[in-house]
Amino acid sequence: MAVGRSMANEVLRFRDQALRRRAAAVRQAAPVADARAVSPRLIRAAGMGPGGVARTGVLVAEGDSWFDYPWHDVLRMLEDHHGYDVESVAHKGDSVESMAYGGQLEEFTRLIEKLLRQRVLPRAILLSGGGNDVAGNEFGVLINHLRSAHAGLNEQVVRGVIDERVFDAYVTILSGVTMVCRQRAGRPIPIIIHGYGHPVPDGRGVLGGWGLLPGPWLQPGFRDKGFSALDACVEMAADLIDRFNVMLRRVAALTEFSHVRYVDVRDLLSNGADYKTWWANELHPTKRGFEAVADRFAAAINP
Repeated sequence: MAVGRSMANEVLRFRDQALRRRAAAVRQAAPVADARAVSPRLIRAAGMGPGGVARTGVLVAEGDSWFDYPWHDVLRMLEDHHGYDVESVAHKGDSVESMAYGGQLEEFTRLIEKLLRQRVLPRAILLSGGGNDVAGNEFGVLINHLRSAHAGLNEQVVRGVIDERVFDAYVTILSGVTMVCRQRAGRPIPIIIHGYGHPVPDGRGVLGGWGLLPGPWLQPGFRDKGFSALDACVEMAADLIDRFNVMLRRVAALTEFSHVRYVDVRDLLSNGADYKTWWANELHPTKRGFEAVADRFAAAINP
């Protein structure tokens, strides 16, 4: 908590200086044409309804590839299927540690300020992170070799990564975002966090993982530790995701985070025989899968 608040204070001081420079620049700038000069036809073509309401609310998002994926992701579905306008600083490949201790908090603060200048208060803040902290090149470190005396997930390593490292990063980023909202918006804004579904480590990456395309993220780690039976890998991956979701539920239950809502999506994305209907690859849902996840997000935004 203290680390998150300290980082938020640092970002707010930096942004206060930037806002003073911005105010001076605005005072010196020549007036510009009002936005109402845009043709009504163009505004209607962009989605404005006959009653003048173009959205069901504004959301701000910070996160990873579940929020920043080609063609289909949670944010696109919330815009196109649920009528929200989403402002995002999410970036595919980001870990929750990089969000907590890197530059996303400053980008988030800048975005909140921009919306407030437009007299817009976000309905909710969406946060997606953690998949890149456990999957990918370092995934194998979570697993003991098949021939070892303790084959399978390494309990101590999993506990250290999920229940300490990722837990601390979530508490830090949530504390920082909460403080920024208190300082800039005058109150906490609801924050939605989510776990991931049970994946199938079948070796599929984005569009097959060819060339420079990312993935796979799970099967290589299992293979290097001697595991080739898909059923066993599916079971271990599900166990790992369950641990991740338990950790997130514990974060959302902290007294300081009464405005944080945890979304469980495990029942939406099958890891059974029909898993390819729901999973485009090892880590990302199909269009149908993202639609189901976005529907649950929408329900959490409007409890």
